[in-house]
Amino acid sequence: MAYLLFKTLHIVFVIAWMAAVFYLPRILVNLAEVGDAPDVRARLMLMGRRLYRFGHVMFGIAFVLGLTLWLGYRVLPDFPTMVGVGTYWMHLKLLLVAMLFAFYIVTGRKLKGVDKGRTLPSATWLRWFNELPLPLLVMIVWLVLAKPF
Repeated sequence: MAYLLFKTLHIVFVIAWMAAVFYLPRILVNLAEVGDAPDVRARLMLMGRRLYRFGHVMFGIAFVLGLTLWLGYRVLPDFPTMVGVGTYWMHLKLLLVAMLFAFYIVTGRKLKGVDKGRTLPSATWLRWFNELPLPLLVMIVWLVLAKPF
């Protein structure tokens, strides 16, 4: 029962983090297109800063829950193990999650750069940048469902 609760909460917090991963680059696109509207720019910056903090909290909780799911069998009785033969898919999944987290950090640094007066790339470039997390997420979900190796 505890395992299913941890797994459910892990999925919910991953979904919340992914919302931030997908929306934060969109805020950058809007910032690149806003022009000289200081009120709109200030509102977008406020939204971006809050979303970035929210995403970090959601990632942290999802990470702790995921770590518990992965290694919880060592401290919690009756927890199924995700370590052993046939779980090499987990290593690839963790690498892809690390890449997704790196994308999130880069996005946050771009947002902080705007706050410090740096210019953003073009809106077109940012739109393409915005699409990078989707293939990573598709591969992660496939690995979790298929457990191919």
